[in-house]
Amino acid sequence: MRRTRKTTLRVNGTDHDLDLAGPERLLDVLRDRLGLTGAKAACGLGECGACTVLVDGRPVVSCVTLAGTVRGEVRTVEGLAEETAELRAAFADEGGFQCGFCTPGQIVRAHALLTGDPGETDVRRALAGNVCRCTGYAGIVRAIQRTQRREIDDDH
Repeated sequence: MRRTRKTTLRVNGTDHDLDLAGPERLLDVLRDRLGLTGAKAACGLGECGACTVLVDGRPVVSCVTLAGTVRGEVRTVEGLAEETAELRAAFADEGGFQCGFCTPGQIVRAHALLTGDPGETDVRRALAGNVCRCTGYAGIVRAIQRTQRREIDDDH
């Protein structure tokens, strides 16, 4: 019989009481137990960014993060849907996705850039941990820069 450990995980504003059977990856808990399939299982090594979620506003690769170690609120691409509507539209308009597999991780990381440290504006550096094998990044970068410009214009 395997021992379980009780924990509460706050995801997209909702507390989830979970029994964790050993070291469970955050990615697996989100996808398999909570039905939040936006974060994609790809490399399993924390190198591609397809599984990126936010923990207390900071991008985290959920495939190498143990669910039992998470302290703070997890936000997934599903939980960011309303806040990222303009960004997602810019991705579509600028050709920022093709197959769409990496798009949730790109959107989450871009949202962190757009809402994080106002001094951080280097889109390419912010996206360095997110791999896209289809687009060549130009459309992704244009989409984020377009959204940055709109937010700057809205502030003035």
